[in-house]
Amino acid sequence: MSELLERYFGLRQRGSNVRTELLAGCTTFLTMAYIVVVNPAILGEAGMPVAAVAVATCLGAAFGSILMGMAANYPLAMAPGMGLNAYFTYSVVKSLGVPWQTALGCVFLSGAAFLLLALVGVRQLIVNSLPRPLCAAVAGGIGLFIAFIGLGEAGIIVSRPGTMLGIGQLTSPPVALSLFGLVVMASLQARGVRGAILIGILVTTALGLALGRTGLPAGVVHGIGQWSSTAFQLDIPGALSLRGGLGLSVLEIVFVFLFVDVFDNVGTLVAVTKRAGLASPDGSIPRLNRILLVDSAAMMVGAVAGTSPVTSYVESASGVAAGGRTGLTSVVVGLLFLATLLVAPMVQAIPAAATAPALILVGALMMGSLSEIDWADPVVGIPAFLTAVMIPLSYSIANGLAFGIIGYAVLKLATGRARGSDWLVYVLAVLFVARFAYLA
Repeated sequence: MSELLERYFGLRQRGSNVRTELLAGCTTFLTMAYIVVVNPAILGEAGMPVAAVAVATCLGAAFGSILMGMAANYPLAMAPGMGLNAYFTYSVVKSLGVPWQTALGCVFLSGAAFLLLALVGVRQLIVNSLPRPLCAAVAGGIGLFIAFIGLGEAGIIVSRPGTMLGIGQLTSPPVALSLFGLVVMASLQARGVRGAILIGILVTTALGLALGRTGLPAGVVHGIGQWSSTAFQLDIPGALSLRGGLGLSVLEIVFVFLFVDVFDNVGTLVAVTKRAGLASPDGSIPRLNRILLVDSAAMMVGAVAGTSPVTSYVESASGVAAGGRTGLTSVVVGLLFLATLLVAPMVQAIPAAATAPALILVGALMMGSLSEIDWADPVVGIPAFLTAVMIPLSYSIANGLAFGIIGYAVLKLATGRARGSDWLVYVLAVLFVARFAYLA
Protein backbone atom coordinates (compact mmCIF):
# COMPACT_ATOMS: atom_id res chain seq x y z
CA MET A 1 0.00 0.00 0.00
CA SER A 2 2.78 2.43 0.92
CA GLU A 3 4.53 1.72 -2.39
CA LEU A 4 1.33 2.49 -4.28
CA LEU A 5 0.98 5.79 -2.42
CA GLU A 6 4.66 6.54 -3.04
CA ARG A 7 4.30 6.08 -6.79
CA TYR A 8 1.03 8.00 -7.11
CA PHE A 9 1.99 11.04 -5.02
CA GLY A 10 5.76 10.97 -5.59
CA LEU A 11 6.51 11.07 -1.86
CA ARG A 12 10.28 10.39 -2.01
CA GLN A 13 10.71 12.86 -4.85
CA ARG A 14 9.34 15.60 -2.58
CA GLY A 15 11.26 14.44 0.48
CA SER A 16 8.28 13.02 2.35
CA ASN A 17 6.82 9.69 3.46
CA VAL A 18 3.44 8.20 4.34
CA ARG A 19 3.80 8.77 8.10
CA THR A 20 4.70 12.44 7.64
CA GLU A 21 1.80 13.01 5.24
CA LEU A 22 -0.65 11.40 7.69
CA LEU A 23 0.59 13.63 10.49
CA ALA A 24 0.39 16.71 8.26
CA GLY A 25 -3.17 15.86 7.24
CA CYS A 26 -4.26 15.51 10.86
CA THR A 27 -2.58 18.82 11.71
CA THR A 28 -4.34 20.70 8.89
CA PHE A 29 -7.67 19.14 9.82
CA LEU A 30 -7.39 20.23 13.45
CA THR A 31 -6.64 23.84 12.47
CA MET A 32 -9.64 24.13 10.11
CA ALA A 33 -12.21 21.79 11.72
CA TYR A 34 -13.87 24.82 13.32
CA ILE A 35 -15.60 25.40 9.96
CA VAL A 36 -17.90 22.43 10.71
CA VAL A 37 -19.33 24.55 13.53
CA VAL A 38 -18.93 28.12 12.27
CA ASN A 39 -20.24 27.63 8.71
CA PRO A 40 -23.62 26.19 9.81
CA ALA A 41 -23.93 29.01 12.36
CA ILE A 42 -23.52 31.63 9.62
CA LEU A 43 -25.69 29.91 7.00
CA GLY A 44 -28.28 29.22 9.68
CA GLU A 45 -28.80 33.00 9.77
CA ALA A 46 -29.99 32.68 6.16
CA GLY A 47 -32.72 30.29 7.28
CA MET A 48 -30.89 27.09 6.33
CA PRO A 49 -31.20 24.02 8.61
CA VAL A 50 -28.09 23.99 10.78
CA ALA A 51 -27.66 20.20 11.04
CA ALA A 52 -28.07 19.76 7.30
CA VAL A 53 -25.53 22.51 6.57
CA ALA A 54 -23.07 20.81 8.94
CA VAL A 55 -23.34 17.62 6.87
CA ALA A 56 -23.03 19.60 3.61
CA THR A 57 -19.97 21.37 5.01
CA CYS A 58 -18.26 18.06 5.73
CA LEU A 59 -19.15 16.64 2.32
CA GLY A 60 -18.01 19.77 0.44
CA ALA A 61 -14.73 19.88 2.36
CA ALA A 62 -14.16 16.15 1.86
CA PHE A 63 -14.84 16.26 -1.89
CA GLY A 64 -12.70 19.36 -2.50
CA SER A 65 -9.77 18.19 -0.38
CA ILE A 66 -9.67 14.67 -1.80
CA LEU A 67 -9.99 15.92 -5.39
CA MET A 68 -7.25 18.50 -4.80
CA GLY A 69 -4.94 15.76 -3.52
CA MET A 70 -5.75 13.22 -6.22
CA ALA A 71 -5.93 15.54 -9.25
CA ALA A 72 -3.46 18.35 -8.45
CA ASN A 73 -1.20 16.59 -5.90
CA TYR A 74 -0.93 19.59 -3.58
CA PRO A 75 -1.15 19.64 0.25
CA LEU A 76 -4.00 22.12 -0.08
CA ALA A 77 -7.18 21.44 1.91
CA MET A 78 -10.56 22.89 0.97
CA ALA A 79 -13.80 23.78 2.76
CA PRO A 80 -16.57 26.41 2.61
CA GLY A 81 -14.76 29.75 2.78
CA MET A 82 -15.05 32.30 5.55
CA GLY A 83 -16.08 35.60 3.99
CA LEU A 84 -17.85 33.84 1.14
CA ASN A 85 -20.33 32.34 3.62
CA ALA A 86 -20.80 35.79 5.18
CA TYR A 87 -21.48 37.32 1.76
CA PHE A 88 -23.90 34.47 0.99
CA THR A 89 -25.91 35.06 4.17
CA TYR A 90 -25.74 38.75 4.94
CA SER A 91 -25.44 40.32 1.49
CA VAL A 92 -27.23 37.95 -0.88
CA VAL A 93 -29.94 36.44 1.33
CA LYS A 94 -30.58 39.04 4.03
CA SER A 95 -29.82 42.29 2.18
CA LEU A 96 -30.97 41.44 -1.35
CA GLY A 97 -33.81 39.22 -0.11
CA VAL A 98 -32.76 36.28 -2.29
CA PRO A 99 -34.05 32.89 -1.03
CA TRP A 100 -31.23 30.64 0.13
CA GLN A 101 -32.18 28.04 -2.47
CA THR A 102 -31.72 30.67 -5.20
CA ALA A 103 -28.45 31.80 -3.60
CA LEU A 104 -27.19 28.20 -3.84
CA GLY A 105 -28.15 28.35 -7.52
CA CYS A 106 -25.95 31.44 -7.86
CA VAL A 107 -23.08 29.56 -6.22
CA PHE A 108 -23.47 26.72 -8.73
CA LEU A 109 -23.57 29.20 -11.64
CA SER A 110 -20.46 30.86 -10.23
CA GLY A 111 -18.67 27.52 -10.17
CA ALA A 112 -19.72 26.80 -13.75
CA ALA A 113 -18.58 30.28 -14.83
CA PHE A 114 -15.26 29.81 -13.02
CA LEU A 115 -14.79 26.49 -14.80
CA LEU A 116 -15.24 28.13 -18.21
CA LEU A 117 -13.04 31.09 -17.28
CA ALA A 118 -10.29 28.77 -16.06
CA LEU A 119 -10.41 26.74 -19.27
CA VAL A 120 -9.96 29.83 -21.47
CA GLY A 121 -7.50 31.60 -19.15
CA VAL A 122 -9.71 34.54 -18.13
CA ARG A 123 -9.35 33.82 -14.40
CA GLN A 124 -5.62 34.20 -14.77
CA LEU A 125 -6.18 37.49 -16.65
CA ILE A 126 -8.30 38.84 -13.78
CA VAL A 127 -5.69 37.77 -11.25
CA ASN A 128 -2.94 39.59 -13.15
CA SER A 129 -4.96 42.74 -13.89
CA LEU A 130 -6.52 43.80 -10.59
CA PRO A 131 -4.36 45.77 -8.11
CA ARG A 132 -2.90 43.70 -5.29
CA PRO A 133 -3.51 46.39 -2.61
CA LEU A 134 -7.26 46.15 -3.22
CA CYS A 135 -7.09 42.37 -2.90
CA ALA A 136 -5.38 42.78 0.48
CA ALA A 137 -7.96 45.40 1.47
CA VAL A 138 -10.82 43.05 0.57
CA ALA A 139 -9.33 40.34 2.78
CA GLY A 140 -8.94 42.80 5.64
CA GLY A 141 -12.42 44.23 5.10
CA ILE A 142 -13.92 40.75 5.20
CA GLY A 143 -12.04 40.19 8.46
CA LEU A 144 -13.64 43.34 9.90
CA PHE A 145 -17.02 42.22 8.55
CA ILE A 146 -16.78 38.78 10.15
CA ALA A 147 -15.56 40.23 13.46
CA PHE A 148 -18.38 42.80 13.40
CA ILE A 149 -20.92 40.01 12.91
CA GLY A 150 -19.34 38.05 15.76
CA LEU A 151 -19.41 41.05 18.11
CA GLY A 152 -23.10 41.51 17.32
CA GLU A 153 -23.92 37.82 17.73
CA ALA A 154 -22.15 37.82 21.09
CA GLY A 155 -24.07 40.87 22.29
CA ILE A 156 -20.83 42.74 22.92
CA ILE A 157 -21.88 45.40 20.39
CA VAL A 158 -25.57 46.40 20.17
CA SER A 159 -27.58 49.05 18.35
CA ARG A 160 -28.12 52.39 20.06
CA PRO A 161 -30.66 54.97 18.84
CA GLY A 162 -28.41 57.97 19.54
CA THR A 163 -25.02 56.62 18.49
CA MET A 164 -26.03 53.75 16.15
CA LEU A 165 -23.78 51.35 18.07
CA GLY A 166 -22.79 50.82 21.68
CA ILE A 167 -21.49 48.30 24.22
CA GLY A 168 -23.97 45.65 25.36
CA GLN A 169 -24.59 44.31 28.85
CA LEU A 170 -21.22 42.65 29.40
CA THR A 171 -22.31 41.07 32.68
CA SER A 172 -25.29 39.22 31.18
CA PRO A 173 -24.74 35.42 31.03
CA PRO A 174 -24.68 35.06 27.19
CA VAL A 175 -22.25 37.95 26.73
CA ALA A 176 -20.05 36.80 29.61
CA LEU A 177 -19.96 33.30 28.10
CA SER A 178 -18.88 34.76 24.74
CA LEU A 179 -16.14 36.80 26.40
CA PHE A 180 -14.95 33.67 28.20
CA GLY A 181 -14.81 31.81 24.88
CA LEU A 182 -12.87 34.67 23.25
CA VAL A 183 -10.30 34.66 26.07
CA VAL A 184 -9.85 30.88 25.78
CA MET A 185 -9.49 30.90 21.98
CA ALA A 186 -7.16 33.92 21.89
CA SER A 187 -4.98 32.51 24.67
CA LEU A 188 -4.65 29.14 22.94
CA GLN A 189 -3.95 30.84 19.60
CA ALA A 190 -1.27 33.04 21.19
CA ARG A 191 0.38 29.95 22.67
CA GLY A 192 0.45 28.28 19.24
CA VAL A 193 -1.94 25.47 20.18
CA ARG A 194 -3.20 23.64 17.09
CA GLY A 195 -6.97 23.63 16.82
CA ALA A 196 -7.24 26.62 19.18
CA ILE A 197 -10.55 27.82 17.72
CA LEU A 198 -12.13 24.36 17.76
CA ILE A 199 -10.96 23.70 21.33
CA GLY A 200 -12.31 27.07 22.43
CA ILE A 201 -15.70 26.35 20.85
CA LEU A 202 -15.92 22.97 22.59
CA VAL A 203 -14.84 24.36 25.99
CA THR A 204 -17.34 27.23 25.75
CA THR A 205 -20.10 24.85 24.69
CA ALA A 206 -19.32 22.54 27.62
CA LEU A 207 -19.57 25.47 30.02
CA GLY A 208 -22.82 26.53 28.34
CA LEU A 209 -24.25 23.04 28.82
CA ALA A 210 -23.19 23.04 32.47
CA LEU A 211 -24.85 26.42 33.02
CA GLY A 212 -28.00 25.42 31.14
CA ARG A 213 -27.43 27.95 28.32
CA THR A 214 -27.85 25.28 25.61
CA GLY A 215 -29.13 21.72 25.19
CA LEU A 216 -28.31 18.57 23.24
CA PRO A 217 -29.95 17.94 19.82
CA ALA A 218 -32.58 15.27 19.29
CA GLY A 219 -30.11 12.78 17.84
CA VAL A 220 -27.23 12.27 15.45
CA VAL A 221 -29.04 9.87 13.12
CA HIS A 222 -31.98 12.24 12.82
CA GLY A 223 -29.58 15.07 12.01
CA ILE A 224 -27.88 13.17 9.20
CA GLY A 225 -31.30 12.33 7.81
CA GLN A 226 -32.04 16.06 7.70
CA TRP A 227 -29.40 16.54 5.00
CA SER A 228 -32.12 16.17 2.37
CA SER A 229 -33.42 19.59 3.42
CA THR A 230 -30.39 21.25 1.79
CA ALA A 231 -29.11 18.59 -0.64
CA PHE A 232 -30.18 19.24 -4.24
CA GLN A 233 -32.28 22.19 -3.09
CA LEU A 234 -30.42 24.74 -5.22
CA ASP A 235 -32.67 26.78 -7.51
CA ILE A 236 -30.75 27.45 -10.74
CA PRO A 237 -33.80 28.67 -12.75
CA GLY A 238 -34.56 31.08 -9.90
CA ALA A 239 -30.98 32.40 -10.01
CA LEU A 240 -31.18 32.95 -13.75
CA SER A 241 -34.46 34.85 -13.43
CA LEU A 242 -33.24 37.37 -10.82
CA ARG A 243 -34.61 40.74 -11.96
CA GLY A 244 -35.42 39.31 -15.36
CA GLY A 245 -32.91 37.05 -17.05
CA LEU A 246 -29.17 37.46 -16.59
CA GLY A 247 -29.62 40.87 -15.01
CA LEU A 248 -27.58 42.99 -12.65
CA SER A 249 -28.24 41.02 -9.48
CA VAL A 250 -27.05 37.61 -10.62
CA LEU A 251 -24.05 39.11 -12.44
CA GLU A 252 -23.06 41.06 -9.32
CA ILE A 253 -23.39 37.99 -7.10
CA VAL A 254 -21.37 35.85 -9.50
CA PHE A 255 -18.70 38.55 -9.84
CA VAL A 256 -18.25 38.97 -6.07
CA PHE A 257 -18.03 35.20 -5.60
CA LEU A 258 -15.48 35.21 -8.44
CA PHE A 259 -13.38 38.06 -7.05
CA VAL A 260 -13.27 36.90 -3.45
CA ASP A 261 -12.74 33.24 -4.35
CA VAL A 262 -10.04 33.88 -6.97
CA PHE A 263 -7.88 36.10 -4.78
CA ASP A 264 -8.47 34.11 -1.62
CA ASN A 265 -7.42 31.04 -3.58
CA VAL A 266 -4.38 32.65 -5.20
CA GLY A 267 -3.19 34.15 -1.91
CA THR A 268 -3.48 30.75 -0.25
CA LEU A 269 -1.70 29.04 -3.14
CA VAL A 270 1.23 31.45 -3.01
CA ALA A 271 1.57 31.14 0.77
CA VAL A 272 1.33 27.34 0.86
CA THR A 273 3.47 26.56 -2.19
CA LYS A 274 6.22 28.93 -1.05
CA ARG A 275 6.28 27.36 2.39
CA ALA A 276 6.31 23.86 0.91
CA GLY A 277 8.99 24.72 -1.65
CA LEU A 278 6.69 23.65 -4.49
CA ALA A 279 6.73 26.91 -6.50
CA SER A 280 8.86 27.15 -9.65
CA PRO A 281 12.08 29.23 -9.59
CA ASP A 282 10.29 32.07 -11.42
CA GLY A 283 7.57 32.13 -8.75
CA SER A 284 4.89 30.46 -10.89
CA ILE A 285 2.77 27.63 -9.53
CA PRO A 286 2.96 24.32 -11.43
CA ARG A 287 -0.36 22.75 -12.45
CA LEU A 288 -2.19 26.00 -11.58
CA ASN A 289 -4.94 25.23 -14.05
CA ARG A 290 -5.65 21.89 -12.35
CA ILE A 291 -5.98 23.69 -9.02
CA LEU A 292 -8.44 26.20 -10.50
CA LEU A 293 -10.47 23.41 -12.11
CA VAL A 294 -10.66 21.56 -8.79
CA ASP A 295 -11.75 24.80 -7.11
CA SER A 296 -14.56 25.22 -9.66
CA ALA A 297 -15.74 21.62 -9.32
CA ALA A 298 -15.71 21.83 -5.51
CA MET A 299 -17.82 24.98 -5.61
CA MET A 300 -20.47 23.31 -7.80
CA VAL A 301 -20.55 20.13 -5.70
CA GLY A 302 -20.79 22.21 -2.53
CA ALA A 303 -23.79 24.08 -3.93
CA VAL A 304 -25.50 20.79 -4.77
CA ALA A 305 -24.77 19.50 -1.24
CA GLY A 306 -26.16 22.70 0.27
CA THR A 307 -23.34 25.03 1.32
CA SER A 308 -21.68 28.30 0.33
CA PRO A 309 -18.61 28.31 -1.97
CA VAL A 310 -15.86 25.80 -1.19
CA THR A 311 -12.34 27.19 -1.52
CA SER A 312 -8.75 26.51 -0.46
CA TYR A 313 -7.74 27.16 3.16
CA VAL A 314 -4.66 29.02 4.30
CA GLU A 315 -4.69 26.75 7.37
CA SER A 316 -3.13 24.23 4.97
CA ALA A 317 0.15 25.95 5.82
CA SER A 318 0.01 24.28 9.25
CA GLY A 319 0.14 20.87 7.58
CA VAL A 320 3.00 22.00 5.37
CA ALA A 321 4.86 23.14 8.51
CA ALA A 322 4.34 19.60 9.85
CA GLY A 323 6.05 18.17 6.76
CA GLY A 324 3.19 17.74 4.24
CA ARG A 325 4.45 18.05 0.67
CA THR A 326 2.00 16.09 -1.51
CA GLY A 327 -1.67 15.62 -2.19
CA LEU A 328 -1.78 12.74 0.29
CA THR A 329 -2.01 15.39 3.03
CA SER A 330 -5.18 16.78 1.42
CA VAL A 331 -6.65 13.30 0.98
CA VAL A 332 -6.16 12.63 4.71
CA VAL A 333 -7.96 15.92 5.50
CA GLY A 334 -10.84 14.90 3.26
CA LEU A 335 -11.16 11.48 4.87
CA LEU A 336 -11.21 13.09 8.34
CA PHE A 337 -14.04 15.38 7.22
CA LEU A 338 -15.95 12.29 6.06
CA ALA A 339 -15.40 10.71 9.49
CA THR A 340 -16.73 13.92 11.07
CA LEU A 341 -20.09 13.29 9.37
CA LEU A 342 -20.99 11.03 12.27
CA VAL A 343 -20.94 13.93 14.74
CA ALA A 344 -21.60 16.90 12.45
CA PRO A 345 -25.29 17.28 13.39
CA MET A 346 -24.25 17.77 17.02
CA VAL A 347 -23.47 21.39 16.09
CA GLN A 348 -27.12 22.08 17.00
CA ALA A 349 -25.96 21.91 20.62
CA ILE A 350 -23.39 24.68 20.15
CA PRO A 351 -24.71 28.09 21.27
CA ALA A 352 -24.08 31.41 19.54
CA ALA A 353 -21.99 32.36 22.57
CA ALA A 354 -19.46 29.73 21.45
CA THR A 355 -19.42 30.49 17.71
CA ALA A 356 -19.46 34.30 18.02
CA PRO A 357 -15.97 34.52 19.59
CA ALA A 358 -14.71 32.20 16.84
CA LEU A 359 -15.92 34.75 14.26
CA ILE A 360 -14.18 37.55 16.14
CA LEU A 361 -10.88 35.66 16.27
CA VAL A 362 -11.05 34.56 12.62
CA GLY A 363 -11.71 38.19 11.69
CA ALA A 364 -8.68 39.28 13.68
CA LEU A 365 -6.47 36.72 11.94
CA MET A 366 -7.59 37.99 8.53
CA MET A 367 -6.39 41.53 9.29
CA GLY A 368 -2.76 40.65 8.62
CA SER A 369 -3.24 41.20 4.88
CA LEU A 370 -3.58 44.97 5.48
CA SER A 371 0.16 45.09 6.21
CA GLU A 372 0.77 44.45 2.50
CA ILE A 373 -0.67 47.89 1.59
CA ASP A 374 1.53 50.95 1.05
CA TRP A 375 -0.51 53.32 3.21
CA ALA A 376 1.91 56.18 2.55
CA ASP A 377 0.79 56.34 -1.09
CA PRO A 378 -2.66 58.04 -1.23
CA VAL A 379 -3.44 56.53 -4.64
CA VAL A 380 -3.21 53.11 -3.01
CA GLY A 381 -4.06 53.85 0.62
CA ILE A 382 -7.32 55.78 0.13
CA PRO A 383 -9.02 53.18 -2.14
CA ALA A 384 -7.76 50.41 0.16
CA PHE A 385 -9.21 52.20 3.19
CA LEU A 386 -12.56 52.72 1.42
CA THR A 387 -12.65 49.05 0.49
CA ALA A 388 -11.86 47.79 3.98
CA VAL A 389 -14.17 50.16 5.87
CA MET A 390 -17.16 50.03 3.53
CA ILE A 391 -17.45 46.23 3.65
CA PRO A 392 -18.51 46.07 7.33
CA LEU A 393 -20.27 49.46 7.46
CA SER A 394 -22.44 48.78 4.40
CA TYR A 395 -22.79 45.07 5.26
CA SER A 396 -21.72 44.28 1.70
CA ILE A 397 -18.49 42.99 0.20
CA ALA A 398 -19.73 44.19 -3.20
CA ASN A 399 -20.12 47.79 -1.97
CA GLY A 400 -16.65 47.84 -0.43
CA LEU A 401 -15.15 46.43 -3.60
CA ALA A 402 -17.04 48.98 -5.70
CA PHE A 403 -15.83 51.95 -3.63
CA GLY A 404 -12.25 50.68 -3.76
CA ILE A 405 -12.12 50.09 -7.52
CA ILE A 406 -13.85 53.39 -8.34
CA GLY A 407 -11.53 55.28 -5.98
CA TYR A 408 -8.45 53.59 -7.40
CA ALA A 409 -9.46 54.38 -11.01
CA VAL A 410 -10.30 58.03 -10.22
CA LEU A 411 -7.04 58.67 -8.35
CA LYS A 412 -4.97 56.97 -11.04
CA LEU A 413 -6.53 59.26 -13.65
CA ALA A 414 -6.31 62.36 -11.43
CA THR A 415 -2.59 61.89 -10.81
CA GLY A 416 -1.70 60.99 -14.40
CA ARG A 417 -0.63 57.49 -13.38
CA ALA A 418 -3.15 55.67 -15.55
CA ARG A 419 -1.68 52.82 -17.59
CA GLY A 420 -3.08 50.78 -20.43
CA SER A 421 -2.39 47.61 -18.48
CA ASP A 422 -5.01 48.74 -15.94
CA TRP A 423 -7.82 48.69 -18.52
CA LEU A 424 -9.83 46.07 -16.64
CA VAL A 425 -9.87 48.27 -13.51
CA TYR A 426 -11.39 51.16 -15.46
CA VAL A 427 -13.98 48.90 -17.07
CA LEU A 428 -14.98 47.59 -13.65
CA ALA A 429 -15.10 51.15 -12.25
CA VAL A 430 -17.53 52.21 -14.97
CA LEU A 431 -19.67 49.14 -14.34
CA PHE A 432 -19.76 49.83 -10.60
CA VAL A 433 -20.75 53.48 -11.19
CA ALA A 434 -23.56 52.20 -13.42
CA ARG A 435 -24.52 49.76 -10.66
CA PHE A 436 -24.88 52.52 -8.08
CA ALA A 437 -26.90 54.61 -10.54
CA TYR A 438 -29.17 51.64 -11.20
CA LEU A 439 -29.66 50.90 -7.50
CA ALA A 440 -30.50 54.57 -6.89
